[in-house]
Amino acid sequence: MEVRVLFWAFWLDHPLPSLKGGGNFSFLMTLRINEIFFSIQGESTWTGLPCLFVRLAGCPLRCIYCDTGYAFREGSPRTIDSLVDEVLANPCLLVEITGGEPLAQRNVHGLITRLLDAGRTVLIETSGAIDTEPVDPRAHVILDIKTPDSGESERMVWKNLDQLRPHDEVKFVIASRGDYEFARAVTQERNLIGRCRAVLFSPVHEQKQGLEILGAAGLAPRQLAEWILEDRLAVRLQIQLHKVIWDPQTRGV
Repeated sequence: MEVRVLFWAFWLDHPLPSLKGGGNFSFLMTLRINEIFFSIQGESTWTGLPCLFVRLAGCPLRCIYCDTGYAFREGSPRTIDSLVDEVLANPCLLVEITGGEPLAQRNVHGLITRLLDAGRTVLIETSGAIDTEPVDPRAHVILDIKTPDSGESERMVWKNLDQLRPHDEVKFVIASRGDYEFARAVTQERNLIGRCRAVLFSPVHEQKQGLEILGAAGLAPRQLAEWILEDRLAVRLQIQLHKVIWDPQTRGV
């Protein structure tokens, strides 16, 4: 007799009941998936390239400007085998694993490694609130350092900055002058410029209030650009390209 168990879990451990009586035990790792879509990469130094996105469901944070609140609770379990098959069926070699918060589901590391082994370039968009140490070192971590106006800066795992590798990237989403000064201080004090592939400063796009988020006014890109130039700060100004191409509230882009 073969027993096949489908299992998905968030970061917290959930012990499985013991199975007795002999037979083969096939453990099929699963993840709760919100959506999979093919689009243009809108952020990071990979901006403008075709990219296949795997969006995991669930996130422990509630940033005021979150534009993917639908991913907090919407999702269905999928086996890692089925996810790998779907991703590899697309000829695109660039894959981003995002959320929600993808690292909140510990089984994601199996998916990351499988895709890397298959020759895909894998980007991990993570909030910085979960330890990045277990991430396969071949993946490109895009670490979102939460600024004060996000409402979630106290959740940061600061040792993640010490774990940055030369091919990783750091992102600050900036809603105000105070956020900018915070981002500038962290960038300088942690010597981020030169330690990783890029330091990205991204102005908040206007976001309406939702069921679980407060919403936020947008910050004009020109204002952020002027602050960067005034300080001669060697960071990259990032505009969310997908929100320029499509309506900012469009899903699956």
